[in-house]
Amino acid sequence: MLLAIDIGNTNVLAGCLQNETIIQQCRLKTDAYRTVDEYEALLFSLWRERFGERLSFDSVIISSVVPPLTPTFVTICKQRLGCTPLVVGPGIKTGLSIKTRDPVAVGADRVVNAVAARELYGTGAIVIDFGTATSFDVIDPGGAYLGGVIAPGIEVALDALVSRTAKLPRITLDWPASVVGDHTIAAMQSGCMVGYVCMVEGIVSRIMKEVKGIQHIIATGGLSAEIAAHTSCITECNPDLTLQGMRLIAELN
Repeated sequence: MLLAIDIGNTNVLAGCLQNETIIQQCRLKTDAYRTVDEYEALLFSLWRERFGERLSFDSVIISSVVPPLTPTFVTICKQRLGCTPLVVGPGIKTGLSIKTRDPVAVGADRVVNAVAARELYGTGAIVIDFGTATSFDVIDPGGAYLGGVIAPGIEVALDALVSRTAKLPRITLDWPASVVGDHTIAAMQSGCMVGYVCMVEGIVSRIMKEVKGIQHIIATGGLSAEIAAHTSCITECNPDLTLQGMRLIAELN
């Protein structure tokens, strides 16, 4: 069994995969101040609860965009699982040609998603990841990673709006009944949800004018299903894209 650990800016996702099947997964809040012991206790108590004592891993892969936490999880894997994890980064095999100005600077999460999109859906693709940031990653028809777009995530934008205004309340990110909100909460929901759909459609349209041959537009991340349900420009929605990309990279290595 493969253990895939995705360390993001908001959550740490740990997924257990048997070949292509995700057996179980859990999420923990990302906190760079937590110790090795704290993360180890949280992870293994969750796994014992879900697996009993039958849990064992043949290999581990880590994708991280939070550098201070990477050694924490490497240590947990070595101490508790007795194996040295594969860490996504320069020097490992991805099979991906990265044609950016500085390939080393491309985030591990973006590389992993691009690998998954290319292998699972084909070339000529845009991956839209609705995470802490909303990122658009472009794979050309030849299978090369070209770069993309990074925008504030929906929740980050909402946090900024609420913190910088005196009277706007914290809201849930639900789809509004109409674009024109007849009260403050509905108006904010329209701005967040409808506004982000319009951003997605606009950016995808402009990318497709620059890069010919785009056929697949894949959404992943927290609000991907909600956004995908309200636009025809997204062709696939795969919340598990990152875990599958990590599996593919682990198999290559």
